[in-house]
Amino acid sequence: MKIALFASLASAALLSAATFTGTISDSMCGNDHKAMNVSPDSKCVRDCVQGGATYVLVDGKNTWKLSDQKTPERYAAHRVRVTGTLDAKSGVITVTRIDPVR
Repeated sequence: MKIALFASLASAALLSAATFTGTISDSMCGNDHKAMNVSPDSKCVRDCVQGGATYVLVDGKNTWKLSDQKTPERYAAHRVRVTGTLDAKSGVITVTRIDPVR
């Protein structure tokens, strides 16, 4: 009985995982870093996060908060594919994996 319940829950978790593609940015600048007058954009993202902003994923239309605030640093201002589950109510992606888009 416990095995069946565990298998059912594991299957549900796998089915709810999704992939999101966009650019790692910061919650202050979002999709536009021009106002900060810091170049390159990756430096702007890192500076804003050090100043209190958080890492986000921007796809042009949507901005999602990321649960993982360490891994995105190496991908600042780069296109990535984030695998995880989205809490639509809070707008937070619970990150399980981040991969660069090549």
